[in-house]
Amino acid sequence: MENPLQLKSLNHISLVCRSLEKSIGFYQNVLGFVPIRRPGSFDFEGAWLLNYGVGIHLLQTEDPHQIPAAGGINPKDHHISFQSESMATVEKKLEEMEIEYVKSSVEEGGIYVDQIFFHDPDGSMIEICNCNNLPVVALDDGAPVLQCSRINCNLGHQLQQPQCPTTVTL
Repeated sequence: MENPLQLKSLNHISLVCRSLEKSIGFYQNVLGFVPIRRPGSFDFEGAWLLNYGVGIHLLQTEDPHQIPAAGGINPKDHHISFQSESMATVEKKLEEMEIEYVKSSVEEGGIYVDQIFFHDPDGSMIEICNCNNLPVVALDDGAPVLQCSRINCNLGHQLQQPQCPTTVTL
């Protein structure tokens, strides 16, 4: 597979939020992200957070009414997904934090993937899964695709950068 733009990795996602404070708390306390410095030249409110090799840039909306209210939790809607070593721990923690969630399961050739979906304070959907259970297989020749190794997420404020190959040929 070609890499015409010479891409190396996903850098960040940006999310517009009603309350910067609530969103920072959610991504820090629920998902384990760490606030990092953002450029002081920005003339708008926001925050940058980082962990698991990806950044989340939170942008404070000027009009909170612009952000639509969250609907029901729909696993087929837009979402970001994180890999977990223990789905039982995820479910227990979400219950302790009184965060509403929906469970789902996918089966492929006798291999099962468990999924848990929930919303952040602004209705953006989050998925936690054990998706590494499924092999990633290229469509063109059926060869396995090299994946990043799993990352220990239980390291406090020490940020983890995945050790991945710089190029993957499919």
